[in-house]
Amino acid sequence: MYHSATHKIARPSQVKRPTQEGAARYKRARGRVLVVAASLAGVMGPAQAGSLVPVPSGQPVELSNVLLDTNPGELWVRFRFIAPKIGSTVGRITYDVAVIDMEHLCQTLAVPYVAQHALDPARVVISFSDRPLAFGATVPDATQFFEAYRLEQSQCIWEGL
Repeated sequence: MYHSATHKIARPSQVKRPTQEGAARYKRARGRVLVVAASLAGVMGPAQAGSLVPVPSGQPVELSNVLLDTNPGELWVRFRFIAPKIGSTVGRITYDVAVIDMEHLCQTLAVPYVAQHALDPARVVISFSDRPLAFGATVPDATQFFEAYRLEQSQCIWEGL
């Protein structure tokens, strides 16, 4: 797995829209995480970081950011969401419900995003956190759910982490 200390976060001025050539460059850039502050317009209408995204459960889910992670030499595209109602206690959105939302987001948001930006990721990761967290941060009382998928013929195939 990754350790936040090994990653370099790109400044917004360093992040460029990926092209086929750019996607190949991301694959070669070992140990880097690029924060993509790109609008998802064209993928989900006007959705962008900070926007609520509809999911099957109806819970409020907000896109935090999209990361292009090339550690350890494979491109992983990470879609990070804030889902303030997730948790394991009574009345919270449990993993069993959230995993359906994550698969939905992979299919409806990640697949078109990857196609639009001509990326060829080894994995797509959808993560939910009950609060904003820095990438790689460990906060003992925070709830986080993660799922990884590989893309085959525009379909999200679950890959257990």
